[in-house]
Amino acid sequence: MLKRVFVAPDPGRVRLRSASRAVIGIGLAVALCGLVGHSLEAAVTGGLAALLALFTVNDPTVRGQALTTALLPAAGLPVLALAAVLHDAPVARDLSFLAVIGAGVFARRWGPRGNALGIFAFMMFFTAQFLHAAPARLPELSTAVVLALLTSSAVRFGLWCFERRYPPAAAPAPAGGRGLERATTRQAIQATAACALALGVGQVLSQDRWYWAVGTAWWIFVNTTSRGETLVRGFRRVLGTVLGIPAGLLIAIPLHGHLTGTAVLVAVCVFGIFYTAAVSYSWMIFAVTLMVSLLYGLLGFLNPGLLVLRLAETGVGALGAGLAVLVVLPVTTHATTHSWIQRALSSVHACTAQAAARLAGAPGADPEPHIAELESLLGRVRLSLAPLVHPLNPFRARKARARKVLALLDDCAREVRSLASVAADPAASHDARLAAACWRVQAAVEILTAPRPGAIPAAPAHAHRSPAAEPALAHLHDLERALAELVSPLSHAPYAASTTA
Repeated sequence: MLKRVFVAPDPGRVRLRSASRAVIGIGLAVALCGLVGHSLEAAVTGGLAALLALFTVNDPTVRGQALTTALLPAAGLPVLALAAVLHDAPVARDLSFLAVIGAGVFARRWGPRGNALGIFAFMMFFTAQFLHAAPARLPELSTAVVLALLTSSAVRFGLWCFERRYPPAAAPAPAGGRGLERATTRQAIQATAACALALGVGQVLSQDRWYWAVGTAWWIFVNTTSRGETLVRGFRRVLGTVLGIPAGLLIAIPLHGHLTGTAVLVAVCVFGIFYTAAVSYSWMIFAVTLMVSLLYGLLGFLNPGLLVLRLAETGVGALGAGLAVLVVLPVTTHATTHSWIQRALSSVHACTAQAAARLAGAPGADPEPHIAELESLLGRVRLSLAPLVHPLNPFRARKARARKVLALLDDCAREVRSLASVAADPAASHDARLAAACWRVQAAVEILTAPRPGAIPAAPAHAHRSPAAEPALAHLHDLERALAELVSPLSHAPYAASTTA
C-alpha cells in the first residue's frame, strides 16, 4: 500500500506540485495570521481555511477556481457565526449542524463549486466545535479565515498557478435520475442520517469530542456513490486512523507542543495529505490523524486518552456511514460499476476516433480532452470496483474478474495515450488500415456496451499501406486485443445485467 503512493502515475507532476504549493500557501497563511497578532486558535482556523481552499476547490478552469475561492467566505462565515452563537445551546446546535450537513451534500448537484462550498460550510461548523468557539471570538476567527484565503489565493493564482499549463480534468458527473433517485438527493439523506447516528452515539462517548464521529461520517460520503464504495471508504478511514494514532503517541506527545518542531512536522503532514489523496485514502487519513495530534499538542490538549477517544469516535462515524448506506436508499456497487465502465469504454472510442481523424489530417481533431476525461472516468471505475478487489472480499471469482477488468481498462488507456502521441507526429499519414482498425475499435466498444457482449469482428483487408502509420496501427491492434479480452469478464460479471446507475 505504501509503495503505490510513490509509484502511482503523476502526469505533469501535478500531485507533487499541488502538495508543494499547499505547504507554501498554508505556511504563509499561518505565518501572516501570527504576524498580525492573532491567537494560536485563530492561526489554526486560518490554516484550516487555507488547506480547504487549496484542497477542495477543483473547478476545471482557473477562473472558475478563483470564483469558487472568492465565494468560500460567503458560505463559511455565516455557518461559523451560527455555530459559535449556538455553542451553549446543544439541541439547537445539533439540529443546525445536521441541517448544514444535509445542505452541504445536496449542494454537490451543482458540480465542483457546490461540493467545495458545502465542504467549507461543514468544516467551519466543525472548526467551531474543535476550538469551542464562543461569540466573542468571532471577529478574530473571521478575520483569520479571510486573511488566510487571500494569502493562499495569492500563492495559488499568482505565485504558482500551474493549472494554466496543466488544466485539471473535469470530474465526470454521476448518472442522473430525478427526485430521490438523483445521487445528490439520496446522498444528502444518507449523510444526514449517518451523521445523526454518529452525533448521538458520539455524545454518549464524549460530550466534548463527539464531533469527530460526525466528521468521520461526513468525509466518508465525499466522492462515493454506492454502498460498496462507502463501506470501503469507511474501512480505509479507520485503518488510516489506527495507523496514525501510534504515530501521534510516538511523535506528537514527546514534542510537548514545541512550536518549531510541530510546525515542521505539520508541514510534512500537509504535504502528505495533498500528495497521497489521489492514490491512497488510508495514507491521507494517516497524515490527517498525525497532523491533528500535533495540533492538539500545540493547543495543550494532547494525551494518550484523547487519541484513543479519537479512534473510538472514528469507529462510531464509520459505523454510522455503513448503516446509512445499507439501510437508507441503498445503491448497489454493481449498478454503479456498470455505468462507469460503459462511460469509460465510450471515452476510449472517442479518443480513438479523434486520434484517427488527426492522423487523417482532419482540422481541429484533438484526442487530448478525451484522454483527460478517460483518466477521470478510470478513477471513478477504480473507486467503484474497490469493494470487489478489496482483500477482505470473500468472493474470489468476482475479485479476479474485477481485477482483470481494471488491468484491461488500464491497458486501453495506455494504448490510447500512445496512439495520441503518435497522431501528433506530422509524418504519420492516412492509411486505409487505420480506418479499418478504428472501425473495429468502435464495433468492439458497441459490443461491450450492449446488454450481451459478443465476439469482436474480424478485420477486412485493405491495400493502401503507409510506413508512417505502423506505430499507430500497433497501438490500435493492442487496443483491439484489450477490448476483446474484456468481453469475458464483463459478460460474466454481476453488473453486466444491470442497467441502472
